[in-house]
Amino acid sequence: MSENGATPAEGQQQPQVQMNILGQFVRDLSFENVMAQRGGTGEVNPDISVQVNLDAKKREADHQFEVMIKLNIESKAKESGDKLFLMEIEYVGVFRIQGVPEEQMHPFLLIECPRMLFPFLRRIVSDVTRDGGYPPLNLENIDFVQIYRAEIARRQAAQTGATGTA
Repeated sequence: MSENGATPAEGQQQPQVQMNILGQFVRDLSFENVMAQRGGTGEVNPDISVQVNLDAKKREADHQFEVMIKLNIESKAKESGDKLFLMEIEYVGVFRIQGVPEEQMHPFLLIECPRMLFPFLRRIVSDVTRDGGYPPLNLENIDFVQIYRAEIARRQAAQTGATGTA
């Protein structure tokens, strides 16, 4: 113990984590109203599936990272299985991040950053589906921790499978 009563570990402060969103934008957006193209009308009971992909990369500027959420949304009629609409969107945030230890940066980029972007992405999806002639699609919250863990498990399984067959 030191003179002030704190143990040496308590006396050392962790670096303060700082995260700023420098910008965010739609990199790519596609909305295909399949039902309208076929001339379909009327009330249908939709079955909606959403696939989520995440990507992050370091930018040239110090402490800057680009994080992308890509959604593939498909809506089908429950009764017939006919496609109603397809939507693909890549939504990107540019972040300035400091104070995150190197070993924690990967999960930080693929969990915390998408959490910050998600409300904006949800609004765009709602607006596009409404403007496309459907009720606004209000996405459920996405569990980015679960997606991250599943991707890590998938990569580990792929590695052990690749090394097991060699």
